[in-house]
Amino acid sequence: MRFRKPKVEELHLGITPLIDIVFLLLIFFMLTSQFHVASGLPIKLPKVTQKASDGGNHKITIVIDKSGRLYLMGGRVEIKDLGSKLKELTKRDGLSHLVLEADGEVKHGTVVTVMDLAKQSGVTSIIIAARWEPEKDTLGQLR
Repeated sequence: MRFRKPKVEELHLGITPLIDIVFLLLIFFMLTSQFHVASGLPIKLPKVTQKASDGGNHKITIVIDKSGRLYLMGGRVEIKDLGSKLKELTKRDGLSHLVLEADGEVKHGTVVTVMDLAKQSGVTSIIIAARWEPEKDTLGQLR
């Protein structure tokens, strides 16, 4: 008598469903994540105890570093050219909000000059950036 050998099927893991799930997760994380573009300049923002709400994503960003140098949207700019560049941005892109990130040791006159140039250029609101620290009571505990 001759017995037949049963056919042994190789077991394998289908990779197609795995790839589909990975792509779905990638799309989910891409849609739900937020990217914050930091200026990359070492500045010490003043501290505040009240947190302000964020008005939206379409803003002009100006950074003033410790020595008073100005950076508009990440690029270095001189104060004499700031007004014309701000006018160009507000007309071209329709941006009307300005985020002003000034180092805590910058002279007040520089900040006021930048704010004045921004208002003359058509900026409707100026947001002054600060680092939020929650209030602490006398024992150092958060309220």
